[in-house]
Amino acid sequence: MRVTAAIQATFLLAISVPAQAWNRLDKENAALLVIDHQVGLSQVVRDFSTNDFRNNMLAHAALGNVFDLPTVLTTSSDAGPNGLMLKEIMDMHPNATFVRRQGEVNAWDNAEFRAAVKATGKKQLIIGGIVTEVCTTFLALSLIDEGYEVFANTDASGTFDTRLAEDANRRMERAGVTLMGMFAIACDLMRDWRKTPGLTELLPFLDKYQFAYGLVARHHGGALQNGTLYPIEQTLL
Repeated sequence: MRVTAAIQATFLLAISVPAQAWNRLDKENAALLVIDHQVGLSQVVRDFSTNDFRNNMLAHAALGNVFDLPTVLTTSSDAGPNGLMLKEIMDMHPNATFVRRQGEVNAWDNAEFRAAVKATGKKQLIIGGIVTEVCTTFLALSLIDEGYEVFANTDASGTFDTRLAEDANRRMERAGVTLMGMFAIACDLMRDWRKTPGLTELLPFLDKYQFAYGLVARHHGGALQNGTLYPIEQTLL
């Protein structure tokens, strides 16, 4: 009876202890994975507009340069209808490891890709890919099983419709994958506007890829430069 009671007490304690609320990104321990951002595959994405998703793919890739993250690129059967990796991404990362998978759906099933990820020496992996429920999710779950901390960029994964995206994100989240958008990822990696990378590096990035925030900075800069303040505006400050 005492053994049973002890087991029950241990179980109750385990379920009563809250999970860690914040799994913070650390730019010193993070790597960026770009999965199947290909010109053919991108045409099946319907949960974003074509223009928005192009922006999101490029923003995802650009995170690697802003934060000096080891970056691994991979494509799936890029000689066929899936198409090539976006040229802009390749141009951003001319020296990144690039793995051309010839058949493996799950990138982790490819030995060259596994070796490239392990060679980064990082335990936090930021991923985005096409399509969300296959190439992103399969890899994310495999990485969780391998003991990595996985951060799925929900802006940089796309699929056929929003229902499939929601199903995939729910599956990943239940497995321990952290779901974040690009802006949150950038801010978590930066942490402090006064550091480097900080305001000087992030503002041009955000002005290009998150223009709503770029407008805030432009508005502030324009107001200071012009020195224009209407009397009624003073009542709002």
